[in-house]
Amino acid sequence: MKALNIIGCSLFMLLSGTSCTSLLDQNPQGIISSGDLNSPERAEQMVNAAYSFCGQNHFNKQFGMPYEEGSVRGGEAYKGGSGTNDNSERNLWETFTYMQPTTTGDLDNLWWVHYVGVGRVHDAMRRIQALTTDEYPLRDQRLAELRFLRGHIYMYMKLCFKFFPWIDENTPTDMYDKVSNDELTDQELWNKLIDDFRCGVSDLPEKQDEVGRPTRFAAKAYLAKALLFAAYEQDEKNNVVNINKDKLTEVASLCKDIIDHSGKQLVTDFADNFLCETENNSESIWAIQYSANNDESPIGRNNSWLVYPINNEYGCCGFLQPSVNMMNSYKTVNGVPDFENFNKGETLDNKEAFSKLPMDPRLMHTACVPDMPWKYNPEYIMEKSWARTPEVYGYSMSQKLLVLPTCDCFRKTNPFMGSGLNWDVLRLDEIMLWRAEALIQLNENLSEALSLINQIRNRAATSTDRLKFADGTPTGNFDVKPYIPGENCPALSQEFAMQALQWERHLEFATEGKWFFDLVRWGIADKYMNDYFAVEKTRRSYMKDAKFTKNRDEYFPIPQTQINYVKGLYKQNYGWE
Repeated sequence: MKALNIIGCSLFMLLSGTSCTSLLDQNPQGIISSGDLNSPERAEQMVNAAYSFCGQNHFNKQFGMPYEEGSVRGGEAYKGGSGTNDNSERNLWETFTYMQPTTTGDLDNLWWVHYVGVGRVHDAMRRIQALTTDEYPLRDQRLAELRFLRGHIYMYMKLCFKFFPWIDENTPTDMYDKVSNDELTDQELWNKLIDDFRCGVSDLPEKQDEVGRPTRFAAKAYLAKALLFAAYEQDEKNNVVNINKDKLTEVASLCKDIIDHSGKQLVTDFADNFLCETENNSESIWAIQYSANNDESPIGRNNSWLVYPINNEYGCCGFLQPSVNMMNSYKTVNGVPDFENFNKGETLDNKEAFSKLPMDPRLMHTACVPDMPWKYNPEYIMEKSWARTPEVYGYSMSQKLLVLPTCDCFRKTNPFMGSGLNWDVLRLDEIMLWRAEALIQLNENLSEALSLINQIRNRAATSTDRLKFADGTPTGNFDVKPYIPGENCPALSQEFAMQALQWERHLEFATEGKWFFDLVRWGIADKYMNDYFAVEKTRRSYMKDAKFTKNRDEYFPIPQTQINYVKGLYKQNYGWE
């Protein structure tokens, strides 16, 4: 299932100073000298070590899908768990109001772990650069792969913190704490990421023999993402002050090339993007390769430790519970979203409402509630007891990141659990919507932009084969249609097209860790989040003081621990001073 092997635990320890198991308590049997690692064979192992770290999965130092940073902070889900004191800092992320630079232990962990990942990339790069192409024929390709991985790691830092110290393979290790986070401007930092992905476009092959290595088309996709975010230019207060047309033009071109020439196509059923048995499919452009087992560990490299429900088959930990607001977003009127009134009236968060209210079936792929089939198994019905703290967070549970307990890729690790289900970082559905967004913002070819959105909607409408009860009846009153201007939606305009695009991203990628970053990119985070809180605090009492502060909460504060470590060298983000 996973073709790219990961390197052994002993080399992890050598590189990062941490252990994979209790090996840290054992006396070392030998030491590999730095010079001995400068060989093609060892260089290849160091590259694999960099790949491996992109699947880092410790629950508070995770390196995977940023579902809390991008979905919980965007109102798509509640934090969940045993209550607001369980991983309490994440409660501050969700509600914003009482977050402070000094209350950032988890953020400090995340900052640190991403630089550990960057360190592995740079170590491998330096060793490869010491070799010639005659010695190591894959030299240029592997360097491009490593720059792609660095761009992937730093993308997280850019989206979450806006400013961070750009350390590369040429930065001496004794100068790491001398590089400030304000040496580069916002756009200069974006340009650094853009340059890394351009390298991949230049030097990566169109196809890779090993699943998990990025291709030229993956580099084009990540380049398009970096350009798209950079196109929404911000001032020092995080306000969007300009939309760069040249960057959007390149985004549209890159996405068209991927759509037309990559050989990728949408899978027929949306569910195939969230099942171990159908991963690395025709829609996946680049994915983090998790595994249920490998030669080094009986539990492999697992994903999504904390998201599973509380029941005998699973056991822990009930995080990432879909919000009522998000679930209501899937209501439809005449087959299209109910933009104005989706959050009024009966809530779409229970079995009775599913059978009565017209809805988009993607909700059933994203969330589950009591008395409904769990993860496409009509014989396995969710019970109320599965919700860990329903008095705080309600009964909804996430499904996209999870697998059935009977799946070969499921593993219990006591008390946690996870699976070998991949994380699709880049999928064709997103590339299609990026092209649509670029065309809309350029106000060019709106009909093509709407056609791309409708292709996504048409796939959603037919993704119902797995959404059935044991007697074969559908699990919801499904009603999804394409937008037909003048019939079920207004006449086609730039304003309407952008509204449709934003909703489609919300419906397609809910709980996948993207939405909050979209809101910030579009410059609408403050209005959206405060509108969300105004209603949700009437449903969830723990949100009574929740408030998004404009010109501050678009980004996390720089962890005070990091500022102290560099003796005040780092500049705190705007609004957090």
